[in-house]
Amino acid sequence: MIPLSKLAASVQPSATLAAAAKARQLKAAGTTVYDFSVGEPDFNTPEHICAAATAAMRAGHTHYTPTAGIPEVRKAIADWYGRYHGYKITPEQVLVSNGAKHSLHNTLEATVGPGDEVIIPTPYWVSYSELVEMTGAKPVLVHTTADAGFKMTPQQLRSAITPRSKLLMINSPCNPTGVTYTRTELERIADVVLDSPLSVLSDEIYEQLTYDDVKPTCFATLKPGLPERTITVSGASKTYAMTGWRMGWAVGPKPAITAMGNIQSQQTSCPSSISQHALIAALNGPQDCVAAMRAEFEKRRDLACSLLDKIPGLRYPKPTGAFYVFFDVTHYFGKPLRGGPVLDSASFCTAALEHPHVNLVPGSAFGCEGFVRLSFATSDDQIRQGLTRLAEWLS
Repeated sequence: MIPLSKLAASVQPSATLAAAAKARQLKAAGTTVYDFSVGEPDFNTPEHICAAATAAMRAGHTHYTPTAGIPEVRKAIADWYGRYHGYKITPEQVLVSNGAKHSLHNTLEATVGPGDEVIIPTPYWVSYSELVEMTGAKPVLVHTTADAGFKMTPQQLRSAITPRSKLLMINSPCNPTGVTYTRTELERIADVVLDSPLSVLSDEIYEQLTYDDVKPTCFATLKPGLPERTITVSGASKTYAMTGWRMGWAVGPKPAITAMGNIQSQQTSCPSSISQHALIAALNGPQDCVAAMRAEFEKRRDLACSLLDKIPGLRYPKPTGAFYVFFDVTHYFGKPLRGGPVLDSASFCTAALEHPHVNLVPGSAFGCEGFVRLSFATSDDQIRQGLTRLAEWLS
């Protein structure tokens, strides 16, 4: 038997991927499963992006590229930030990686280590704390509440800062809550950052998926001094339905980006050459596909919320971004539900999968017990039928 390292023994599998795996097992056995676990657009990648990948293969762009990405894709990302956010950066400030999760990992590996503390508001995306712990640093969780809209206040941030605090991780629009911080709210957080030694890792992967006229904010653009202290992470997966293409990126001060590129050169070398050419087409090509997918997600959000509102005892902040509803299920703890006893979010999700065959992710995985996450990145029929089954089970 091969002995495992302390790191391997301590890292837990992703809760969202574990939930999806359970659903696949039931589906393979012939069970109809209403799967709301994985945050992945169900749309196909737009055709002009696929065509660019095909053209790249035929042109022979199938070899290693520079570690940080080909110059053309780094320029396309830099230009996009100028157009979309008014954020003027150079291609040398861009590192292209194998998905946004890889960009997060690169950022943490380059900026924190043993003895450092990383401040994370809860609820947070399942991988944040694990990625921090893999560096030897300590995640410091700042607990927010549904009554406060699941938003961290400047006072909470100030209270969490210690002499060991190195980095703040913030995510807006947020996975799992769908909450989007306003520009004013982020400016107040930025004031605390600028009065401290903190740097910021701003995860903006859902920046083009906001609803009800809500506008996303690029944290680095809020105030002078922030660009030098902020690494912005985003990618193509959610905006362009390109999850399998694995195209993420990080934008920040050149010394940090260079260091992250050095780390990546030893980890994975370059990202996919073909995907890089597809990303250029995505960023520089027509954006009507983005608007169409965003409009469909907003309709699905409204459908999911209207059905959840009919189920007694559920409450949630209305999502204004991403494609999740994060709702409170504590009303049903201890009730005589089929598949019970239901005592926490994990047992709720286990029973919901086994009986009405509705697959959700427990809030405990996101640092917020008592809630569950539903992804509405699926068809109207799946939403209607799945939430009808859930309502029948809870009744």
